[in-house]
Formats: sequence, C-alpha cells, structure tokens
Amino acid sequence: MSAVITMAAAEEEEDPAVTEEESCEITQHVAEFIEKELGNDPKSLKKLPQITEELALYKKTLEEQVLTVSSEVPKKIENAFKNAENSKKLLNGIIKKEAILAESINNHLLTAQPLIEELKVLIGQIEEIERHLWYLKWISQIEELSDCIQQHLMTNSVSDAANTLVSMAELDIKLQESSCTHLLNFIRSTVKFWHKILKDRLTNDFEEVLKQLYWPLIGPQQVQAPALASVANSTELYNNLETLFIQLLKLQTSDELITKPKQLPEKYDIPLSVPIAIPIQLMLLPLQKRFKYHFSGNRQTNMLNKPEWYLTQVLMWIGNHTKFFEQRIQPIIDKTGSFLDARLEFSRGLVMLVLEKMSADIPRLLYDDNLFCHMVDEILLFEKELHSAHGYINSLPSCMHILSEETCFQKWLTVERKFALEKMDSVLSSEAAWTSQYKDIMDVDEMKAPDCAETFMTLLLVITDRYKGLPTAGRKLQFLELQKELIDDFRIRLTQVMKEETRSPLGSRYCAILNAVNYIAAVLADWADNVFFLQLQQAAIEACGETNNMTELQLGQLASLESSVFDIMIDLLERLRHDMLTRQVEHVFREVKDKAKLYKKERWLFLPSQSDQAVMSLSSSACPLLLTLRDLLLQLEQELCHSLFKSFWQMLAEKLDLFIYQDIILANHFNEGGSAQLQFDMARNLFPLFAHYCKRPENYFKQVKEACIILNLNVGSALLLREVLQATSGTMTDTTNIQQPTASAALNEIGIYKLAPQDVEILLNLRTNWPSSGK
Repeated sequence: MSAVITMAAAEEEEDPAVTEEESCEITQHVAEFIEKELGNDPKSLKKLPQITEELALYKKTLEEQVLTVSSEVPKKIENAFKNAENSKKLLNGIIKKEAILAESINNHLLTAQPLIEELKVLIGQIEEIERHLWYLKWISQIEELSDCIQQHLMTNSVSDAANTLVSMAELDIKLQESSCTHLLNFIRSTVKFWHKILKDRLTNDFEEVLKQLYWPLIGPQQVQAPALASVANSTELYNNLETLFIQLLKLQTSDELITKPKQLPEKYDIPLSVPIAIPIQLMLLPLQKRFKYHFSGNRQTNMLNKPEWYLTQVLMWIGNHTKFFEQRIQPIIDKTGSFLDARLEFSRGLVMLVLEKMSADIPRLLYDDNLFCHMVDEILLFEKELHSAHGYINSLPSCMHILSEETCFQKWLTVERKFALEKMDSVLSSEAAWTSQYKDIMDVDEMKAPDCAETFMTLLLVITDRYKGLPTAGRKLQFLELQKELIDDFRIRLTQVMKEETRSPLGSRYCAILNAVNYIAAVLADWADNVFFLQLQQAAIEACGETNNMTELQLGQLASLESSVFDIMIDLLERLRHDMLTRQVEHVFREVKDKAKLYKKERWLFLPSQSDQAVMSLSSSACPLLLTLRDLLLQLEQELCHSLFKSFWQMLAEKLDLFIYQDIILANHFNEGGSAQLQFDMARNLFPLFAHYCKRPENYFKQVKEACIILNLNVGSALLLREVLQATSGTMTDTTNIQQPTASAALNEIGIYKLAPQDVEILLNLRTNWPSSGK
C-alpha cells in the first residue's frame, strides 16, 4: 500500500503544474482512497488489478471530456468576439444618429424660440382672460342671486329670499380661499346688505308676534296659562311664529359670516361654542334689556353684596320659560332637522349675562373676603340648581370658568383656607367639641366621633362639593392639596391637645381625641374609593408623569390603585392612633400590674388541694387585680368606639398573658392545690372578663392556658410527657429530627400548641406533686 502511495506521489512530482499544497491534498486523497478500498488486510491486494482497471477507465473518460471541451471553447470564444464587434459597430451607428438628431433638434429649437415666446404671451393672455371670465361669472352669479332676492322680496316671498341668501352665504364661504380681495369684499358686502334687510324685516314681524304672545313670560307658569289662553287667534299667531322662526333660522349662516360673536377676555378661558340661534337671540333681547337695567349702573338692585338678586332672577326666567320652549319652540326646531335644544340655547344666553356681570364685579370684590366668599357661595348654589333643575351641561360656558381665572381662583383658595381654619378654631374651642351628638343613640353612634371631628369632616365634604364643578382637573387638584393641608393641620391640633391629656390617658377627652383620629382615618379610607377622588388620582398620575415629580414606584402604586390620594394622611393618622392606643394599654397594664403584687406573692406551694375544699373560690389576692381590670375595661368600652376597643383589649390581653406567664407562673412552684387554684382563677375569673368581647377569650391567653394545662395534668400523664420530652432533648443528634415530631404530637394531644417542648419541661419542673420515684 505504501508503494502505491509512493508511486502516486512520484507522479505528482513529475507534474510541474501541481503546487505543493495541491500535492499534499492529492496525496491525502489517495491515501484515504487506498485505506478505504484495501485496508490493512493483505488479502485485499487481490482487488488491486480491478481497481487499476477502473481507475484507468475513469482517467480515459476524463481525458476525452477535456479534449471535447478544449475543441469547443475556442469556437464559442470566437463567436462571442464576433458578436461583440457587431454590437460595437451598431452602437457607433446609433451614437452618430443621436448626434445628428440632437443637432437637428437644437436647430429646430433655435428656429422655434420666437414662436415659443409669442405662444407664452398668448397663453398668459388666455389665462388672464379666463380668470377675468371666471371673475365676471362669480360677479354675475352674485348679482343674479342678489336680483333673485330682490324679486322675492318684491313678491313678498321672504322664505325664498332667505333660501337664496343661504346660497349666497355658502358661495361666500366657498370663495374664502381666493386671493381676489375685491371679489371677497363685494360678496361679503352683498351678503351683509341683504342679510340686514331680511333680518330687519323678519325681526320686526317676529317681535310683533312675540308681543302678541305677551313675551317675555314674566311670572310663574300658573299665571301665564290664562294669559296665553286668552290670546285671540292663537292658532294663527303660533303658525306665524313657526314661519318666522324657521325663516330666521335660515339667516344663521350669513349672520355667522358678518357678525363677530361677543366674547369675554381670554384670561377666563371660556370654551368656544356656536353662536346662539338668531330667533332665540331675539327672544332674549327683552330679558337682556331688563337685566342690564336692573343690574348695572347706580340702580338700587345693583349691589355688590347681593349677587343672589341677579342669579335668582336668571333662574326664575329660565324656569318661567321652560314650558313654552319645550311645547312651542322645540317642535319647530325639530321640523327643520336641526339638533338645537331650544331651552338650552335660551339658558346659555342668560348665563352669558351672568358671566359678563361676574367679570365686571369680581375685580371689586377681591379686597373684601366676606363679600367675595358670599358671592362664591351664591354662584355655587346657582350652578347647582342650573345643572340639576334645568339640565345645563358641563361643556357649555359656566360661572366656574370665571372662578377658575388665576387671580380669582387664588383668592378663592385663600378665602377657603382662611374660613376653614377659623371654623377649626371655633370647633375645637367649643364646649361640645369632645362630646358626640349621638352619644345617647347607640345604633347611630358606632364610631363615637366627637363633634369636632364630625364638623371637620363635614367641612371637608362641603369643600369637595364646592370645587367638584371646576372645569379643569388642575384646579381640582389644587383644592385637593388644600384639603390635605387642612387634614394635616387638624391632625397636628389633635396631637397638641392629646399631649395636654397624656397624664390621664383614660380620661374622656383623651378617648374622644382617639375616637376623632380613628373616625377621620376611616372616612378618608372610604373617600379613597370614591369615583371623584379616583378620577383625581388619575389626573394626579398624568400631571406627575409630565413633571416627573414622583418616582416610578409611586406612580405605579397610584396607577394600580394600591395607594390613594389620601395615603400619606391616613398613614400619619394611623400612626397617631397606634401611639395613643399603646399609651392607654401601657397605663392600664401598669395599674393592673400594680394590683397584682399580692397575687405574685401567693403561696402556691402550700395551698390545699381541691379535694380538701368544699367549693373552689377566687384567690383573695386576685380580687384587686380583677376588679381593677374589670372597671377599666368597662370604662374604656363606654369611651372608645368598637373597633378601637377591640384593638385595645387584644393588645392588653397579649401583655397580660405574657406578664402572668413570666412573672407569676414561671416565678413560682406549685403543689396540686396551687395548680388547681391558678386554673380556677384564670379559667373561671380572668378569661370570663374578656368573654363579653369574644367567644373564646382563652385563645388570647395561650401561654397562661397551656401552662395551666401542664400544671394540672395528673401525675401519670405528667410522668409520661416528661419522659417523652427528656427522650427528645436528651440526644441532639441526627435522630432529633425523627424524635421531635413525637414530642410535638404528644403536646398537641393534650392541647399544647404555642409552648415549645423546652418551655413545657420548665413548667413540669415547677410542679411539686411528684411521687418520690418520679423525682
């Protein structure tokens, strides 16, 4: 095999075209081929002649293919070269033709240039003539429409004239993008001319009809009915009213083109709204004259300290005309296919009078807190009735937009803060501040909130109702911040009063303060789920997201409703509540602990057994402790609300459980009589004191209860338990994990769940009633 490889290598060396790298590859290939075909078996050399023949045949085939390719390739190259020569000749011919054609075109352009210039001038003239023609057509169309209106008016066809004016107004709107200023001025002046003529004519007729209907309808609807019923030819009048109303509505488009709506200064940020319909404007005119007559100038009815006069008057006018608009005017509008609400349009017109009056009066009220506050109160009452009784919608201009103006709004905030603080001062200093007005009604007085707390929360609720109608969320959030400031101020005041009462934490005033803190925190937690405050929470998230005033975590908590807008206030109040409760628990515990001194020194080791006593009775040394505990529990149950008292007695029970276990039980040894007496004192006297507040009071004294179980086990059971525990604790090896459940199971079987096995061993060692062999 090596000889074959050597021969192959020799042949490669003889071929000068084979590179060193190719030689290595060929050698490797030959070696792999021979290794595959022959392997290491000498017998396989018999295949060598067959392999040689196959390779020779394969070589011959390859040589024939090479000869064939070498004879065909030159022919193909020659053909390709010929084709390239032909293409080159063809391209040269095309280039020559292109040059000739370009020269011809240039010559033609030079020849035609004068004609092009002449044609440009002619085309410009044609376009100019076309523009003139269109200009004349528009003028002709305008004049034609104008002539039509004139003819309709001459034939008394006012309705047709109004329709034609609508077409002219639409043409005016269509031409607004034109740069022909004279044309625009011409059509606008034409529209204005005919609009005035038609409007004056229709206005006179419309006002005459209204006059015959005793418009405006001053007085209650009961008074109006007989007057309207007595109108002669009422059917004809109402038909005329309908005709004129519809014709005036047709003038709305042209009226909006030539009349600029009256608007208040931009600082009031009044929302844009469509102009009031012309016929309703005309119906408002007599009322506007009355309003300006009575509530402007030096009239006695125009008084800064009596805003309720003009506000009440506007509400009366809206109420007096509601029925007429619903029964007479709205059906007319519905016939035209319009979506106008007649009553709402009428109300909007009157409200605009109020806004103008407010904008004029407010600058004079800013320097008098009482007058300003009175005006705000009256405005809020007016807004409430306007929306609730007369269906005025929030998207329309309202008095709240005037109050939202920066200067006015800041004054409002200042006044609200001032009067709220004054109210808080007067409430906290009143004699009834710390008593509940429902103290004699148990079903109502669950929270036992003192009068000052209820009044304060009512104050906050009133403030909420006052700013609910503000048009923007930003203004509402500013009021929310004011409420938070007031809550924090009230909390600080409560803390100050509480510190004055710390010497008597069980006194009625201290308990009233605690009830107040609990009540305010509970109400704020309820408000946090209110839809209005949830909307403010969302607005706060958006505002903070824009200003980056909050961390991503805080924003996430607000967005997921994990926290609320009052969370900080609630946390502070709950902390104060916990501190006050802890102080009360500590005070009661100290008194009870003081009364337990004799009970701690009881001679538990020498008490007679239960069999030696006819009847078990309470230890005399326990009487002061239990009497004091009972009296204090009853006192606080009367003073604290249910939720607070529940927290109080549970905290107290936890401390008493630990105290009795550590200072009384673990500090003494017990014979059989002592264990029984302890069991009797606890189960029949201490635990029942708390039975009024829960079904299983012993569950709050788990250490004491379980210690009594251990101390009162019969001797046999105690010995067995002791052996189990000693076996468990005796070997601290890997078997501990196996034996420990046995000890726990044994303890659970006798009702021991809280005490650890080590604690149980200690308790067992406190027993003295062991047999001599058991010691």
